[in-house]
Amino acid sequence: MIEILSRPMVDRARETGALVGDILQTLKHRSTVGTNLLDIDRWAKEMITGAGAQSCYVDYAPSFGRGPFGHYICTSVNDAVLHGRPHDYTLADGDLVTLDLAISKRGVAADAAISFLVGKARPAESVALIETTERALAAGIAAAEPGARVGDISHAIGTVLGEAGYPVNTEFGGHGIGSTMHQDPHVANTGRPGRGYTLRPGLLLALEPWVMADTATLVTDADGWTLRSATGCRTAHSEHTVAITDDGAEILTLPAHARP
Repeated sequence: MIEILSRPMVDRARETGALVGDILQTLKHRSTVGTNLLDIDRWAKEMITGAGAQSCYVDYAPSFGRGPFGHYICTSVNDAVLHGRPHDYTLADGDLVTLDLAISKRGVAADAAISFLVGKARPAESVALIETTERALAAGIAAAEPGARVGDISHAIGTVLGEAGYPVNTEFGGHGIGSTMHQDPHVANTGRPGRGYTLRPGLLLALEPWVMADTATLVTDADGWTLRSATGCRTAHSEHTVAITDDGAEILTLPAHARP
């Protein structure tokens, strides 16, 4: 299903998106050396429920997971890149952490992810991974304008990732979002321009470039959820929910300090 939101629903999406951005930034600042992933999940629960919102993950049980997910946020560390299930792990200096959060409020969902390093260590490879996914996300957002095609977004993202030398996995990518978390169209992280669904105002997309340093192959943990690089290399993931407007793409999941 591809859902085109009314103006009142887009307004509600702005509220949900702002909440997602603010929660992620708060969790990033709280995630220091010695923080347990289960604490991050507990903090996410407190902030989501305290805002009168609902997690999109707790009861999430798609065909590719061993559902339900049962937690409030995805916490992926180092070689884990997607659907990281919170568990009893304490963050160490130099860990590369990805937090992926999707919530629904007043009937509209928003989804975003950030990758960052914990502590003082700044491994060059990890910094490059994070910066590349952020640049690819910015390129994808710039390509998301009314009248453009989904393939234009995929091509913009894939060009940045490919020029940086990273293999690109197309099993998981961006997606439509609205009254539910995952909708059509699928937005692959590489593709041909001029192909696919034509973007129109009222469409919400969650764009999410992610990469693994030296492979495009994923393996699944015994928990049935956490996806890791097949080689054990590090990974990164950046995501925003955007609304297609008459003027282009409006980022809905910016934190307070970055909102205009």
